[in-house]
Amino acid sequence: MEKHIKTLLSAMMAGALIAIAGTTYLYLKADHTIIGAFLFAFGLLCVVTLDYKLYTGRIGYIIDKEKSYIIEILWIILGNLLGSILIASIIYLANYEVIIQTAKTLVETKLSRNILEIFGLSIMCGMMMYLGVDGYKRIENHVAKVVVNIFAVAIFVILGFEHSIANIYYFLLANEYSWYMLFAFVVMLIGNGVGAVILNSIEKFGSLKKPNQ
Repeated sequence: MEKHIKTLLSAMMAGALIAIAGTTYLYLKADHTIIGAFLFAFGLLCVVTLDYKLYTGRIGYIIDKEKSYIIEILWIILGNLLGSILIASIIYLANYEVIIQTAKTLVETKLSRNILEIFGLSIMCGMMMYLGVDGYKRIENHVAKVVVNIFAVAIFVILGFEHSIANIYYFLLANEYSWYMLFAFVVMLIGNGVGAVILNSIEKFGSLKKPNQ
């Protein structure tokens, strides 16, 4: 149980960091979207540097792990959700109206898509997240690994790919609760996983990783 609590708290930190990054993006979205996208990368950079547990950064490795890893993934999702709830609650406490209204507009756009569109955009996000996280792990040059990490995030944000954990934070801010929202969130989780696993599987099949990677 102690292991699960540690995983939960690490995941909560990761969720909070992504939420803080998402808050920055929302603030800049209207007039400075590209700058906001690059600043959003602060969240993932902190997560990988501090080795916190973020669902989208961990799910791609599920094919490398024991079956019990699925339980860890569920704890990670819960922790990420709690971190998002924490930051969303603080934003509401601060009555940060600009952030809240921007989140509502963004969520309206996201939920206007059909499930197949959401699934496809989620797969693409999963791929970019895998590249950002795995690149950070494998690249030895400290500058290059940070650049790859930042650009992987900025690209998925600019292109509007669906990041499940960032989106649940936006849903909370927008006070959007519906069965379709819940269904869309589950599809995003699955899509993010599929995207990450696809790239990891290709690398494994082609023996593209060095033995120590």
